[in-house]
Amino acid sequence: MDPAMQRRPDLPPPIESLTAKLNWLRAGVLGANDGIVSTSALMVGVAGAGTGPAGILTAGVAALVAGAFSMAVGEYVSVSSQRDSERAAIRREQALLDLDPEGQVDQLAHMYELRGLSPRTAHQVAVELTEHDDLRSHLDVEYRLDPDDLNSPWAAALASAAAFTAGSLVPLLAAALSPNAWGPWPIVVATLLALLLTGVVSARIGGSGKRLGTLRVIVGGTLALAATWAIGALIGSPVH
Repeated sequence: MDPAMQRRPDLPPPIESLTAKLNWLRAGVLGANDGIVSTSALMVGVAGAGTGPAGILTAGVAALVAGAFSMAVGEYVSVSSQRDSERAAIRREQALLDLDPEGQVDQLAHMYELRGLSPRTAHQVAVELTEHDDLRSHLDVEYRLDPDDLNSPWAAALASAAAFTAGSLVPLLAAALSPNAWGPWPIVVATLLALLLTGVVSARIGGSGKRLGTLRVIVGGTLALAATWAIGALIGSPVH
């Protein structure tokens, strides 16, 4: 590679690379938040029905396993579908380039004109980019797609399952390590503290106000816990 084309290690990463990393981080935080709320809500619900500590822990473990698999399968299917669409777009663009290379240069030039370049400059840019890498040039402009950097369904599935599992461990550990006499309160406290943390992190990632972001997840988590507790108390069927 030409040394002039290499990025200095002391420079910040490209905007697209940074955005991709932030999206992964945001997805991880949301996955952990889902694990916290869904697992703790189920555990509090069965506690409200009068279930003993062993039953509460069993419900929590079941929620962790089921939720992690559900998140992994859902993410795998979603990313696989997206990747299939991206591969189809790559094949379609390659076929068009093979069929009408000159017409594709004109199309690329027109796209750059729409972005504000003069017709002469846009045509020159299109020609030079096509000579360098015609397929990549079209994919970047039309789809914002890098053919060498497609998302992996397996990586997405594992990351989603890991994030959910990490969140689910919060209420599980709170229940396992607290005295039985305290009932579901350690779960509630641990859940709200964890939601406070994820709310702050989510707000920082999204660039929004920390108070508003934190308030949203705290209120949502509190409502979920209250609702499941009320349902468990109304049904009142202990699980032994």
